[in-house]
Amino acid sequence: MTQIITELAEISHRYDVLLCDLWGCLHNGRKPFPAAVAALQAFRAKGGSVVLLTNAPRPRVEVAKQLDTIGVPRDAWDVIVTSGDSARAAMFEGVVGERVWFIGYEKDLAVFEPLHIIDNPVDVRRVPLDQATGIVCCGPEDPYADPAVYRPQFLYAKQKGLKLLCFNPDIVVDFGERRQWCAGALAQLYTEMGGESLYFGKPHPPIYDLARRRLAALGKLAPDARILAIGDGLKTDVAGAIGEDLDVVFVTGGLAAEETGTKAQPDPEALTAYLEKEALDPMYSIGFLR
Repeated sequence: MTQIITELAEISHRYDVLLCDLWGCLHNGRKPFPAAVAALQAFRAKGGSVVLLTNAPRPRVEVAKQLDTIGVPRDAWDVIVTSGDSARAAMFEGVVGERVWFIGYEKDLAVFEPLHIIDNPVDVRRVPLDQATGIVCCGPEDPYADPAVYRPQFLYAKQKGLKLLCFNPDIVVDFGERRQWCAGALAQLYTEMGGESLYFGKPHPPIYDLARRRLAALGKLAPDARILAIGDGLKTDVAGAIGEDLDVVFVTGGLAAEETGTKAQPDPEALTAYLEKEALDPMYSIGFLR
C-alpha cells in the first residue's frame, strides 16, 4: 500500500537521482510551483541530481527555453530528457519512413532539426498525407477539440498502412485551469481504429534508457535502487517507473486531484479506491511536490 508523505525531504536521503515530471508537478504550463522548485533545489544542494523527465514532444533545448520563460530556475535541475528527443531518434532511424505527414504546432517543427547522435540518419521530409510513408504526431492542432476530428484522415492513413510516431504519450494535460488533449489521445484513437502507433515516452522504456545515458554522460549514473521517479500521471509516470523497477512518488494534486480528493493532501480512502481501481501501487503519494 502506498505511503502518504508530506514532503520530499522525508525520503530524499534514500536516493541520489530524481526523475521528475514537469507539467502538473513543477509547473502548470504558465508558472512554476514555488514549493516544488524549492524541493528540487534542496535535493541538489545536498548532492543529488535532478533529471526533468517529460513527455513534451519537443527537443530538450526548447523545453529549457520554456522553463526559462515561465521562471523555473536553472539550479533546480541538472538535465532534461524529453519524449520528443527519444521519438526523434527513432524518426531519424527511419521507423516511419522518409516522407511524413506532420500533426502539431509550428513550435514543434524543431523535431525535424538534425540529430547528430544517429549514424546515417534518414532524410525525413514533411509532405501531405496522400504522399506520406508515416505520421509524426506531436499533438493536435487544436488542443481543445475532440480528437475524433482526425477520424477521416486516420481512416485513410490506416488503409494505407501508415505507422503513427507519437511524440507525447500523455492523453491530457492541464494548461493553467484548462485541460488540453495531447498527442497520446490521437495515438490512442488511431490504435482503436486499427492503426499502429509507436511510443517512446513514459511509460515506455526508451525514454528511461535515454535518461540513464544522459546521467552517464554527466558522470552521475546511479543504481536503480537509488533513483526516485516523481509524477502526477498514473498511467505514464507511475506505470513507467514501476515497469523500470524504480520507486515512485505519485503527485495526487495534478491530473488525479478530483479522483483522489486532493486539497493539500490526498484523502486516504479516495486515494486507496483510485489506486485499486487502476491496479497500480506507487511506493509513495503526496498532494503536491514540496
